[in-house]
Amino acid sequence: MRKSKTVLIDNNPGRNAQTFGIARELGTDMDLIHEPSVGVIGNKGDSQCYLGVQQKVEAIQQSLRLHIGQSKDQLHMRLIQPEYTIATSDGMRNGTKEMRYSLIGREVTHDSVCEHLSASGLEGTIAVVACDKPPVGTLAGILEHNRPAIMMSDGTIRPGVDSVTGERIDIISGFQVAGDHDEEMKRRIACEACPGFGSCGGMFTYNTMQTFLGVLGMEPLHMVSPPSDDPKRVQQFPNELVGYLSNLIDTQVTPRDIVNRDSIRNAVIVAMAIGGSTNVLLHAPEIARAAGYANFASDIMSPEEFNYLSQFVVPVLVDARPFGTYSMVDIDEHGGVQVIVKELITAGLLNGSTLTCTGDTLSEQVNRLDPPDPDGKVIYSVKAPYKETGGLRVLGGNLSPEHSAVLKLAGVEGGLENNVFIGKARVFDGEQALLDSLLNEPHIFKNHDMVIVRYEGPSGAPGMPEMLDATSRITTLCRQQGIVVGLMTDARFSGGSVGLVIGHVGPEAALGGPIALIEDGDEITVDLNTNEINCTELYNPSTFKNRKENWDKIVNANHGMHPSVGVANTRLLNRMRRSAVSAKYGAGMHPGREIWVNEPRSTAKTDFIPSNKYRPNNERAF
Repeated sequence: MRKSKTVLIDNNPGRNAQTFGIARELGTDMDLIHEPSVGVIGNKGDSQCYLGVQQKVEAIQQSLRLHIGQSKDQLHMRLIQPEYTIATSDGMRNGTKEMRYSLIGREVTHDSVCEHLSASGLEGTIAVVACDKPPVGTLAGILEHNRPAIMMSDGTIRPGVDSVTGERIDIISGFQVAGDHDEEMKRRIACEACPGFGSCGGMFTYNTMQTFLGVLGMEPLHMVSPPSDDPKRVQQFPNELVGYLSNLIDTQVTPRDIVNRDSIRNAVIVAMAIGGSTNVLLHAPEIARAAGYANFASDIMSPEEFNYLSQFVVPVLVDARPFGTYSMVDIDEHGGVQVIVKELITAGLLNGSTLTCTGDTLSEQVNRLDPPDPDGKVIYSVKAPYKETGGLRVLGGNLSPEHSAVLKLAGVEGGLENNVFIGKARVFDGEQALLDSLLNEPHIFKNHDMVIVRYEGPSGAPGMPEMLDATSRITTLCRQQGIVVGLMTDARFSGGSVGLVIGHVGPEAALGGPIALIEDGDEITVDLNTNEINCTELYNPSTFKNRKENWDKIVNANHGMHPSVGVANTRLLNRMRRSAVSAKYGAGMHPGREIWVNEPRSTAKTDFIPSNKYRPNNERAF
């Protein structure tokens, strides 16, 4: 620890006046006001996701206050006030134009964390994170600041119970009954689906990314799965976090020491194994960029390697919502995510030597936690998995030349005969047009339609909204009528979406990508044997040329912007439209990908290759 020194006023009485005043009000030693600062930050917003954050932040602040001082075993640092970022709620905004601000919220969180850490000169940070976009924005800011830091999940919400059927329900249950005509039932589900507080409880985007952060090494593994109302989050974890942070400060281990190529690869592999959200393929590239890696595909994991691992090596190990039965609270009751991590390390699928915020390597942390073996009902073993293949697949083809399109294979409920879907395009320029049709004319949707929703990408919407309302209504329609209807879009999906849904198609329609050239009735093929999505008509060079020329004429006549793009009538929306990169690079606000706080990281490849020793006949094919 740094030794305290006598505070000198020098020639800055104004600055000293405030630092003396803050120390006095916070009840800390005024002789430490010019020592390096330490503090806690949290995510806040208008949602149940954030209702528990302040309580944890205040508990951590109190723990920091008690650990700061001039005795030998204390932190000789200046304590600053807690700060909060502003965030939106995906669940409350889906299906509305406000949903465009969801992914933008990741960027706003990043900006506010960056401003706070940099302007305050924080040398030690504890972050309490909630919902699914703010944690990623928080980590991106922490990585760019690159001073000792640690994160903690605020925790998941507990599932509700339908008072009539006795079945467990959650927010996705509410979306999936939206198309039903039973108003009493819909109100009952709405009232009973989300009791208490905490972030979404299934293996949706929030829990996908919290598991990701834990495996990445920035969050202690045992702090991922307990629910938000678990007393440990205010009684036990705050002191542990302060202890871990003190060690990081003493050893000068920074976030970029923890978040590197090997740890990011570990986290991506675990996302496959939990059947995680498609949003991980937007957030992982953004985290990698903030950690200093310019190109996720070339520096971390290529689409070919990703698909090989997901298709042949990494199985799904959890029976979890939305594709299964259980929630994160059940995973917690059966040992937590550390059970999954231990199982994957034992199977040879993870690099256990990566450093974590606890001071242990990933393997050492798991061994210290000593989790139980998989129970075989909620958490499965690699030898006898819940699903034989990983939950995510990246698609190329003539509709996805950037290889950015992503399918959550774990959530597909039908339509892939011999891994192939062939359907007819039904085109909608914008999500609202699709929602109007689903509400007013659901009879127009036929078996093996492939719904195309475009002009909803990072630049086109702008903001790349989720399509949870639309996918939930389509899921209900398909289940009621016994048909298969796919959906393909340049937007993205909630981690709670199920069905044959393909998002992140790039280049997006607003930029003239091939998705903009599809017409009603075109033949669309999804082939998971080749991992491609193609439009038969666009194979014809003359057809492609004619459609592109017609599209260009429309754009040129409208001052360089297709008339179907969304209105950018606020500074934030306009900033997103003008500066968004494609989904391939994370769909963030970066007017030029290679923007660095420090020098870009080395792209030297790891010696560790996921092997899955339980499947020895699989050879590396990338």
